[in-house]
Amino acid sequence: MDTMYDILIAAGPHRDLPEKLDIYGRLMGSWDIHNRQFDESAGIWRENTLTWHFGRILDGLGVQDVLRSARGSGTTVRVYDRALDAWRVSWYGPLSGNFATLVGRPYGDGIFQDGSGQDGRPIRWNFSEIGPDGFRWEGHISDDDGATWRLEQEMTARRKP
Repeated sequence: MDTMYDILIAAGPHRDLPEKLDIYGRLMGSWDIHNRQFDESAGIWRENTLTWHFGRILDGLGVQDVLRSARGSGTTVRVYDRALDAWRVSWYGPLSGNFATLVGRPYGDGIFQDGSGQDGRPIRWNFSEIGPDGFRWEGHISDDDGATWRLEQEMTARRKP
């Protein structure tokens, strides 16, 4: 009998998914994260460590990650949309009540994800410097409907042994 885990998890990308569109494939696995995040209410930067785990789901047409900290977990589900020729991205932070929707596309050697946060402000969550042993993630937000952007979070990742 198949379990939920057996049905959800995929061993690799879907056979019909062109390799050039498998932009999240380089992130598969587990990562140690150094996180630096701006606390708007206090006006200061806070730092902590996290773990980030990426895996394929839904017959290889999606990617899900779990980001864990001492305060709780969140998850992102990314599913390739053939009509849009891009990835639909949804972040869920149940403990904090934070939710976001974005669209992910390749950009050079990285991945740009543009969308909006729960409060409606535009966000950009970008992966860069992706290599076999590490990557960089930056979260930007706009307070003026996308005219200007400010960094609100950055993470550096090192692959777990």
